[in-house]
Amino acid sequence: MDEKREEKFDIVRLLESHRRERELLHWEGSFRDYFELITANPSLAQLSHARVCEMILNAGTEKINEGSRDEVTRYKFFSNELFGIEEPITRLVEYFKSAAQRLEVRKRILLLMGPVGGGKSTIVTLLKRGFEQWSRTERGAVYAIKDCPMHEEPLHLIPEVLRPEIEKRYGIYIEGDLCPQCRYNLEHTYQGRHEDMRVKRILFSEKERIGIGTFAPSDPKSQDITELTGSIDLSTIGEIGVESDPRAYRFDGELNIANRGLMEFVEMLKVDEKFLYSLLTLSQEQSIKTGRFAMIYADEVIVSHTNENEYRAFVGNKKSEALQDRIIMIKVPYNLKISEEERIYKKLLDQSDVLKNIHIAPNTLKVAAMFAVMTRLETPKRANIDIVKKMKLYDGEDVEGLKSKDLRDLKEEAEREGMDGISPRYIINRLSGALVKDGIACINPIDALRAIKDGFEQHTGISTEERERYLNLISVARKEYDELAKVEIQRAFVYSFEEMAKSFCNNYLDNVEAYCNKEKIKDPITEEELDPDEKLMRSIEEQIGISENAKNTFRQEILIRISSYARKGKAFDYTSHERLKEAIEKKIFADLKDVVKITTSMKNPDADQLRRINDVIDRLIGQHGYCSVCSNELLSYVGTLLSR
Repeated sequence: MDEKREEKFDIVRLLESHRRERELLHWEGSFRDYFELITANPSLAQLSHARVCEMILNAGTEKINEGSRDEVTRYKFFSNELFGIEEPITRLVEYFKSAAQRLEVRKRILLLMGPVGGGKSTIVTLLKRGFEQWSRTERGAVYAIKDCPMHEEPLHLIPEVLRPEIEKRYGIYIEGDLCPQCRYNLEHTYQGRHEDMRVKRILFSEKERIGIGTFAPSDPKSQDITELTGSIDLSTIGEIGVESDPRAYRFDGELNIANRGLMEFVEMLKVDEKFLYSLLTLSQEQSIKTGRFAMIYADEVIVSHTNENEYRAFVGNKKSEALQDRIIMIKVPYNLKISEEERIYKKLLDQSDVLKNIHIAPNTLKVAAMFAVMTRLETPKRANIDIVKKMKLYDGEDVEGLKSKDLRDLKEEAEREGMDGISPRYIINRLSGALVKDGIACINPIDALRAIKDGFEQHTGISTEERERYLNLISVARKEYDELAKVEIQRAFVYSFEEMAKSFCNNYLDNVEAYCNKEKIKDPITEEELDPDEKLMRSIEEQIGISENAKNTFRQEILIRISSYARKGKAFDYTSHERLKEAIEKKIFADLKDVVKITTSMKNPDADQLRRINDVIDRLIGQHGYCSVCSNELLSYVGTLLSR
């Protein structure tokens, strides 16, 4: 009983706290009071694009892959929800940065174009939800004329003739005019006394239709332009007498209520042309035209999204040339990085309760991501690069014989890359289907690939030609997993893997340093001066395909990396250079391969082999994230691979 009372008390306390927070955000005063706030903090009068820009930049940025050829800036505002599309987001932020400076670009409609499931809607949703939260902060506070249906900027009360003096004295830029409703209230309610008009703080809310609007196309025969620009209030006609009186009009269209904020135009290019003409007026003149009034000023960000086919049809239509000139299109393709694709799946799966009872084996999401990314990549035109090498290069891996220039060339030759292929939604749908099957306690990479493959027949958007290509890529992803599985088992078989790796690394580095400096190396036991051990160095370098001709370059590269770490006061170890790490691991694995093969393939292991198997399983569970089910499955699978 006490627990129930405590629970009830907690929810009441939370609700009371919520109400107090809302009360703290309440502010109301005269225009005179508001002007004092503005003179103390001119940023309160920001236009909509500047507000969005400050909101995004206020969240901060971070560098990913800093110092590498793949270094990019990630905007934290988007980073918890969107992965692998940093380039489109950077272009989006550049648009807002320019628009915030009141450059001509702010008079353009922002159109996000890309495939389904690529993140277009998520970008807009983040902007809308972010705007709602931002308006609740001190820096993002928004004030509006009280009772104005368009929540307009109170500075519109200052007559045009006085604005140059205000800007000169206070540095406050004023743009726009009073809406018909506020003009009427000023004259008839406040008798022309601008300073007495009431002003209040507003909180953007899509649900309450304040500062954020959404317009979605429907049946063009029944959908009316008034959904965008407002409508006549027929109940007032008998009292007021004329439709052109502001009191007889509802300024409740999506363009009206989104003033000061943002409007999402869902699938903009699917609507009837008459709706697009309203957007043309808004973008060109920053005004809304209704049938009963002159131009009504509006300050809002218009963001829309569409698919590639709709966009190409729109561009090919000569009638829409005027609107085309008023649109800034940003491509939002699918993510092309395996590591980022994994993050997408983890985010979507974490939103479900299914993972509480079912284990996902290591590499399951990675292998699914490999397949998905390969479907989005265009086949390389160069003979020395296959789709697997391209996939790894895009993900920031070092690929033998390829440099940063190759990465740039590959991206330049594939202009449409990422616009086709399998969407994250499809992968998650297939994984979800596999996860909810009766009796399933764990799924592994093979289960994932099987579920993805079985779904091809049900996917209406896959042609016969695409299906054959995807089946081939399933096989490619399977081969990549085979190598990953071997490495997992081989690593688990090494009891002191870290110690062995460090020993190999130190020995190799001593010899490389002596070789590059043309010095002798001292035997640690006899203290005899010897030539660098070429056989040892080559046994490691050959593991990653370093040729005899390339060995000098590789060794110099290692020394340069060591010097760089030393200057920064950082310790260099075998994990500090990706290629060296791979070479040392492969060397250890190669030395142990026969032991692994014999142990994993035994149907009736003896006591010593059984002890080894149990040790490996314990290590897979304790150190590598496996469960009892998938660790045994992995051991059996690799045993089969090594016995072939």
